[in-house]
Amino acid sequence: PQNVGDVLCVPCIQSGEAGGGEQAAELLAWICICEIVDWFNAIRAARFHYLQVAFPGASDADLVPKLSRNYLKEGYMEKTGPKQTEGFKKRWFTMDDRRLMYFKDPLDAFARGEVFIGSKENSYKVLEGLPPSTQGNHWQHGITIVTPDRKFLFACETEDDQLEWITTFQKVISRPMLPQEYAVEAHFKHKP
Repeated sequence: PQNVGDVLCVPCIQSGEAGGGEQAAELLAWICICEIVDWFNAIRAARFHYLQVAFPGASDADLVPKLSRNYLKEGYMEKTGPKQTEGFKKRWFTMDDRRLMYFKDPLDAFARGEVFIGSKENSYKVLEGLPPSTQGNHWQHGITIVTPDRKFLFACETEDDQLEWITTFQKVISRPMLPQEYAVEAHFKHKP
C-alpha cells in the first residue's frame, strides 16, 4: 500500500513473466480505496432509489435492510412446471423476502422464473410432501406451495433441506403482507 495525497492505494493486479522466458515489465495497477467506496455507495444509492420507487409507502427504516442481498435461504431443489406433468428439473433457488427465484445455475445473472410467496391471510400455505398423483422421477422429500392461483411442487435431496425450506416458507407465510407487497403480488399475477 502507498499513500497518494490523503488517499491510501493498494495494488490489485500484478503480473510476472511473459511467455517464452522473456522478462516482462511488471504490471502494477493501483486502485484507490476511496474509488471502491465511491462505487459501492453509488450502487447502494441507486438501489435505495429503486426501492423507494418500488415501495412508495415504505419508510427508510423498512428499505435499508433490503439494500443487501442476504437471502433468507438458497440451495438446490427440483421443480416441475405449471401442468405438473413435466419432469422435475434441478434448479438453484433463492428466497429473497417474498420472492422465490430459480436459476439453472447459481451463477446465472437472471432468474428463469419467480414465485411470489404471500401470507396465510391471503390463502398461501406450505405443505410437506407432494400430491399422491405426482408423476416422474424426483427427489424424495417434497414440498407443495399452495397459492390462490395454483400449487407449486418442489423436491429436496435430503430431509434436512426439506425442513429448512419448509421453515423458511412458513416464516414468510406467517408474516402479514405490507401494503406495497400487494402491488408486487398483483404484478406477479399479471405477468405474461
